Amino acid sequence: MMPKLLLQQLQAAADRRYGSGRRYPLPLRHPSLVHGRFTAFFIACLLAVAAVTTTFAFALALTLHRPDQAAAAYAASPRGGGGGYAVVINTWKRYDLLKRSVAHYSGCAGVDAVHVVWSEPQEPTEELLGSILNCSRRGQGGGAAEVRFVINNEDSLNNRFRPIEGLTADAVFSVDDDLIVPCSTLWFAFGVWQGAPSAMVGFVPRMHWLADPGSNTKEYRYGSWWSVWWTGTYSMVLSKASFFHRQYLDLYTNHMLPSIRNYVNENRNCEDIAMSFLVANATGAPPVWVQGRIFEIGSSGISSLKGHDLQRSKCLKTFSAMYGHMPLVATTLKAVDSRTSWFW
Repeated sequence: MMPKLLLQQLQAAADRRYGSGRRYPLPLRHPSLVHGRFTAFFIACLLAVAAVTTTFAFALALTLHRPDQAAAAYAASPRGGGGGYAVVINTWKRYDLLKRSVAHYSGCAGVDAVHVVWSEPQEPTEELLGSILNCSRRGQGGGAAEVRFVINNEDSLNNRFRPIEGLTADAVFSVDDDLIVPCSTLWFAFGVWQGAPSAMVGFVPRMHWLADPGSNTKEYRYGSWWSVWWTGTYSMVLSKASFFHRQYLDLYTNHMLPSIRNYVNENRNCEDIAMSFLVANATGAPPVWVQGRIFEIGSSGISSLKGHDLQRSKCLKTFSAMYGHMPLVATTLKAVDSRTSWFW
């Protein structure tokens, strides 16, 4: 569990580093002296920009031509096999996207196995199974992930959180079939999760807000990405691209309120919010947002439907009423890989 005290200590450290008190203006200097120093400062900035540009171009050239260091480090790690993570891909009748996802994730460093959650009425044909399994990059320079299909008898969004037989890794990376996370970014996020294994660690943050803070009624509004971008605050990371411990699969399926799963089935939405509620209620701590580029390779889905945000707001109200309180915890903490950032 990530204690709240740790987050408070991190905030206090940030205040000590950057300062939070009143700042006073510097005394006015002689105009000629100011002008001369400004000119010198401007020239120094130009030289610094030139140096940074040259260094960045050189580093980019090295990045494009050197082997994947993360994969090499994992291959040499004594943790091996069970020390990695499982990728669980939720899919629905988008076979081309599924093939691309399987081909990508099966070749990433640290992937123990790739599990495809199948909820379509008909089981996959032998031809489809063969074409998808052939997409696996197993044994092709750093990828050693086996691809398995998890066949479900009913169509339900809850299927993505059903316990998986034979799952050996503690870490589960849940992802939609239309999202690609670069392998190096995924490896960094896995390291973040290892430091907070009871938390949800992901790439897609969202926020909940009180619709009317002055009212006694607890009506909540779902905050999309723009809400997070504007305020720097979030309380959820969506399971469309996030790490969590495999124990939450059992908790979601066998111990969470059945009324929540029924609501997800009836409304075909909000299974990711339900998982966020579950984890927050179990830990009393916020999730962790990992900043990193992810790529959407599809254009259709539940989130593209009209009234999506309104439906999500209804889910927040309904779930909080079922729990008897709002378990989600807001935070401003963000994990950033400084090796890929321009500024530290």
